[in-house]
Amino acid sequence: MIKHALITIVFGSLAFSTQVVLAQQFNGGIPAGWTCIGTCGTSGTDGVVELSPVPTSTRYGWISTDQGIDGISPFSPTASPFGGNSNGSTLTSGSIHANAGDQLNFYFNYITSDGGDFTDYSWSRLLNADNSSLAAVLFTARTDPAALYIPGQGLPPSEATLTRGGIPVFSYNPILDGGDGTGPGWTPLGPDSGSCWGAGCGYTGWVQASYTIAATGAYQLEFGVTNWIDGAWNSGLAIDGITISPGNVTSAVPEPETYAMLLAGLGLLGFAARRRKQNQL
Repeated sequence: MIKHALITIVFGSLAFSTQVVLAQQFNGGIPAGWTCIGTCGTSGTDGVVELSPVPTSTRYGWISTDQGIDGISPFSPTASPFGGNSNGSTLTSGSIHANAGDQLNFYFNYITSDGGDFTDYSWSRLLNADNSSLAAVLFTARTDPAALYIPGQGLPPSEATLTRGGIPVFSYNPILDGGDGTGPGWTPLGPDSGSCWGAGCGYTGWVQASYTIAATGAYQLEFGVTNWIDGAWNSGLAIDGITISPGNVTSAVPEPETYAMLLAGLGLLGFAARRRKQNQL
């Protein structure tokens, strides 16, 4: 399923163990409480983007610059010699309560058909839910003709610990395509799927981000991607496997079957339900 422009869908949510439920949150589409601005969706294995390492995953979430919205990025990077932010998309979770010391984990995969000086980029931020102020920049990844995607040049450093296949990621060389005019094939790139503008097009593969929550509170996860200089030659970001552990948190990402099981349990055991918001891709 795909969303364009601003989409917000509101559903109820319950308190539950995130280690089980959140790792599957895109299997049934964009979860309740999430908001998409631009172009978002969910997919199974598609082109160069296979399913994430999460064993129970059958789909992942994604955002793309294809038919994105202008001025979506919160950053003003300076690494490129000219140009500026163009169109893009964001996907933001509903409010998630977490305790100090809890571990936030997720997987991401940055895919780009752009290259040369057209250095598109993606990011994830942890926001304070009460006022949308910044709690942490979890990662940045940027198209780079020198083949160093992570961290994104001219962007804030990643505050999350990043690993790929269990190996720490400090300065990451992507899986490069191109050289013969071809690029990463991935449907969310729209007309640019399988194309490559120039040196630097490619994808990161699935990278795991892990971040220790600094203070107890309510948070939102924001994922974003934007074109640089112009709106041509699209880039995108795939995400999956979002968990917070240890303990239970109130989250906005259960799937329909999870709701049914939880509601049945509530009826039998007398647990209290809470309300929350939703969106889809």
